[in-house]
Amino acid sequence: MLGATCTLIAPPREASGRGRLSPHSGAALLTGNKSQDSGIAEMEELPVPHNIKISNITCDSFKISWDMDSKSKDRITHYFIDLNKKENKNSNKFKHKDVPTKLVAKAVPLPMTVRGHWFLSPRTEYTVAVQTASKQVDGDYVVSEWSEIIEFCTADYSKVHLTQLLEKAEVIAGRMLKLSVFYRNQHKEYFDYIREHHGNAMQPSVKDNSGSHGSPISGKLEGIFFSCNTEFNTGKPPQDSPYGRYRFEIAAEKLFNPNTNLYFGDFYCMYTAYHYVILVIAPVGSPGDEFCKQRLPQLNIKDNKFLTCDEEDGVMVYHHAQDVILEVIYTDPVDLSLGTVAEITGHQLMSLSTANAKKDPSCKTCNISVGR
Repeated sequence: MLGATCTLIAPPREASGRGRLSPHSGAALLTGNKSQDSGIAEMEELPVPHNIKISNITCDSFKISWDMDSKSKDRITHYFIDLNKKENKNSNKFKHKDVPTKLVAKAVPLPMTVRGHWFLSPRTEYTVAVQTASKQVDGDYVVSEWSEIIEFCTADYSKVHLTQLLEKAEVIAGRMLKLSVFYRNQHKEYFDYIREHHGNAMQPSVKDNSGSHGSPISGKLEGIFFSCNTEFNTGKPPQDSPYGRYRFEIAAEKLFNPNTNLYFGDFYCMYTAYHYVILVIAPVGSPGDEFCKQRLPQLNIKDNKFLTCDEEDGVMVYHHAQDVILEVIYTDPVDLSLGTVAEITGHQLMSLSTANAKKDPSCKTCNISVGR
């Protein structure tokens, strides 16, 4: 939605300047000038937008306003907004470029809201320019010169968007299976480095960019990655891993207990039939807990569809969802002395690694209608 009305037309012309713009030609074509059409010379002098301001930015919307000279202001019937993704210098030169988006809006009071998940993606840099227009009786537009070009970046998913993802993940989570440990696979050199340089304590690091493009934890949340899924027939962790042949195992209650909070972080797939759910465990009151509290939906640790912790007969009992692969991020350091490190007997399945994995934007199971 763009103000009162929004229409997509052909990609905008590259040249700047005032003139006549025909929406019927199949392209944004500038046809008039003062020498050729002196009858409209005065009408073409529409005010040029300047001092553009972008505010209230979300993952799929923003508000835009600008200043204009009062001269001929009452003749403005429409605004043209030229919106483009900012060019990435590292982009694949063989990939098709994104088609520029020209938005046409009726001249509503400013600021006006530009909203649309079909042309706005989360956490993406855009350029925007504006011109004023006056619709003529023949259907053509008299337009002003373009404003200056400004840049802005859309925001991450909000809690509202993440709750939508959460609800989609709940649908396929499946029944709950028991677990007793969290585990983390790495190469032997990783654990040697932790012992030698970090006093035996694994340190949180910034999460990579795997998963949803709009995830507020990617590139921002610091934590330690753990797995918790078990094999259906044994009730134990699988012997294969994509991340290394050495595994640190720790009793579940040492990371996940009533003194920790649990948050939903993401739901995604990598062009495969199975799906991943990212959960965050943060000790109550820790910096990680404060970060998540502001950005992520919090889960009831005793009652949710993914990972639960409850007391039965004085003993803590843990369950995980069977039909999704859980990626658990713990936000505090973890000392190796709290668990054990041993070599696995299975294979290192590199093809299953999710490091910086890109989400399948076409999957109907794990996408919501606010970009990817």
